[in-house]
Amino acid sequence: MWGICSRTMGKMGMAMPCGWIKPCHLVKPVSATRVSGRYLSHQKGLPSLPIPPLQQTCERYLTALEPIVEADELKHTEQLVDEFQKPGGVGERLQRSLEKRAHNKENWLSEWWVQVAYLDYRLPVVVHSSPGLVLPRMNFHDKQGQMRFAAKLIAGVLDFKTMIDNETLPVEYLGGKPLCMNQYYEVLSSCRIPGVKRDAIVNHAKSSRPPKHITVVHNFQFFALDVYNSDGTALTADQLYSQLERICSSALQTDTEPIGILTTQHRDSWGKAYVNLMKDKTNKESLLAIQRSIFTVCLDGAMPRGSDDSYRSSAAVQMLHGGGSQWNSANRWFDKTLQFIIGEDGTCGANYEHAPAEGPPIVALIDHVVEYTKKPETVPTPMVPLPMPDRLHFNITPEIKKDIEEAKQSMNILAQDLDVRVMVFSHFGKNVPKTHKMSPDAFIQMALQLAYYRLYQRCCATYESASLRMFRLGRTDTIRSASSASAAFVKAFDDPSRQNTEKVDLMEKAVKAHRSYTTVAVSGQAIDRHLLGLKMQAVEEKLSIPEVFKDSAYAKALNYQLSTSQVPSKTDCVMCFGPVVTNGYGVCYNPMENHINFAVSSFNACKETNTAHLAKAVEGALTDMRTLLEQTPKAKL
Repeated sequence: MWGICSRTMGKMGMAMPCGWIKPCHLVKPVSATRVSGRYLSHQKGLPSLPIPPLQQTCERYLTALEPIVEADELKHTEQLVDEFQKPGGVGERLQRSLEKRAHNKENWLSEWWVQVAYLDYRLPVVVHSSPGLVLPRMNFHDKQGQMRFAAKLIAGVLDFKTMIDNETLPVEYLGGKPLCMNQYYEVLSSCRIPGVKRDAIVNHAKSSRPPKHITVVHNFQFFALDVYNSDGTALTADQLYSQLERICSSALQTDTEPIGILTTQHRDSWGKAYVNLMKDKTNKESLLAIQRSIFTVCLDGAMPRGSDDSYRSSAAVQMLHGGGSQWNSANRWFDKTLQFIIGEDGTCGANYEHAPAEGPPIVALIDHVVEYTKKPETVPTPMVPLPMPDRLHFNITPEIKKDIEEAKQSMNILAQDLDVRVMVFSHFGKNVPKTHKMSPDAFIQMALQLAYYRLYQRCCATYESASLRMFRLGRTDTIRSASSASAAFVKAFDDPSRQNTEKVDLMEKAVKAHRSYTTVAVSGQAIDRHLLGLKMQAVEEKLSIPEVFKDSAYAKALNYQLSTSQVPSKTDCVMCFGPVVTNGYGVCYNPMENHINFAVSSFNACKETNTAHLAKAVEGALTDMRTLLEQTPKAKL
């Protein structure tokens, strides 16, 4: 399916920080003074993304294939790799061209990456690309509580936006090195625009007249709400509350055509429908108002009440796709970079369109907002009359009505197909691996390898995203969690003929190998983006695609049956996303000090996969790994 990359390198997109990036909590007093030029001077000081040596990547590629392909297949691939990297061969030519490209661009990869991983990707952004984020259930159960919380949340986002606008965001660091802050400048006032063959992204924050409004969606109806007073100050939470009241009381009827459902379509279908929509002047103005808005707030209706245990899983459904056309899938605009979703029953979270940014900036913003909502209001509310929020009107032709009906059907099929569950692993958190001097991320990744092996008796290509933000405009590369060391560990774990001391030794080696690959990846020396760059260079030069990229082993290497991401945060939340292949799993986790939040997903249509089975296997693997460590004499540890 994806020669160039898998879905598209699928959650390759899902770029979250790797093991040891500590989330930087930005809940600090907001500076009112603008530090002009600070952002640019910081960015200029960052190094450029390197291009790894060709031979190093080729060797590491073959090593990465060992646990996931058969020996005879590997032999064939070795011959193709030798041919590719031979002196004077096509590999050397592409490497030189890539080095030249790196010399002429701020980042040789980022433009290609956004194009290939997102804008050219034609499956719906819903489930397949856009992650959801589940926050703890909030303490309200009615419309007033919902609007009160939403008002506070909007004020919190605007508070964070002040730091972006004033260039006073604290710079984040990894291992003492400053990180690229560009993504923070891409998430507000931006939107994806559908195309028939390729989408685009617009960022209105950079325009001469930056937007002053947000979009609010309620009962499938869209409103533009100005969030700044005429003097440039942000509306207070009380002012925002009264404006939200006005919106909700003017959107009581639910017989509106659910225009938002169109954003859940296959991108080509939505691209065609979009062209038709834009022909009408009213529609064009409404679409532009949504695209230009700073962010979107979705006020969802009441949902059937489930148990507290099932809250997080049903909330994950709402954050990922809205539950289908009969629930909230049309109460969204999935092209919007940032949507906050607030249910009447205290359900709360977000959904974000992945093209402009990875998880960490989103999580940092949400951490800030959650802290802000807990603080009492300190700003006195000015007694000034506020303009009525603008209802965004749409003229629906019979053709658009047909597109809406088709979108509903497709969305309902997808909603039925996705099985997503949130599991709170409560036995321990980061504390246990740290006690044994192991990286918590590497420990969890090895538990995932063990869980998968116990279910399928084989290893699979595993994707974990690594942040490249040490480099200017850096996005992500792949940490390949399935290694020869992890394979040796999982195969030995349940073997009664092996001693515990040997098993612990293999566990330590596997954890160390993962930690070491993580270091390689965040330093820009992993293999996946380099290989993608070489392939893209061949396309650019109109050369025939080298055989090494047409090889079945390359397809297997990109067929991520485990697509995983660690998304650490201060808030007790969890991100969730769909699998990147039809017979795979999506696994996202947030390791807290004494527990770990997991979101696991798979497709019901695939008989081989089962979300509940994998979640249970992960729980078993983690507890068994701890038991092994505790029962093995310390001298060997």
